[in-house]
Amino acid sequence: MATSGVFNATNLLLKLSSDGGSTFTNLGHTTSSSISFTLDTPESTSKDSGGYREVIAGTRSMEISFDGLVAYDDTFGAEQVVNMLNNRTKIQAKFGTASTGDPVYTVEGFISSMEVSSEMESPASYSGTFIATGNVTIAT
Repeated sequence: MATSGVFNATNLLLKLSSDGGSTFTNLGHTTSSSISFTLDTPESTSKDSGGYREVIAGTRSMEISFDGLVAYDDTFGAEQVVNMLNNRTKIQAKFGTASTGDPVYTVEGFISSMEVSSEMESPASYSGTFIATGNVTIAT
């Protein structure tokens, strides 16, 4: 049954797979993640538009942004993400909860950015972006 009402965002997980999608692992020590969908809208205004701008539906895109804390002993953490970016590895991502009935977005893509930060007397942190390529599957 789908989660009802407002729920704790800790239950919304980002899982990655670098083995073709057989095994998905939570990205280690994430503190936040977000998914963003975009529809390009190429202009199609003509003399027949009555002075109003017109657009058509173009290509769709999706990206996932994430932040977390660096722990070099994570099974799947900042170090592995940097390696995937450096090696140009195509990976799979799942974004959703573990509750049956909730939407889970699954897609292939690439890590397009990764930053590791250190501030004095604070935990080391990371942030990055995953860019989708191809279709997004939405399942419950």
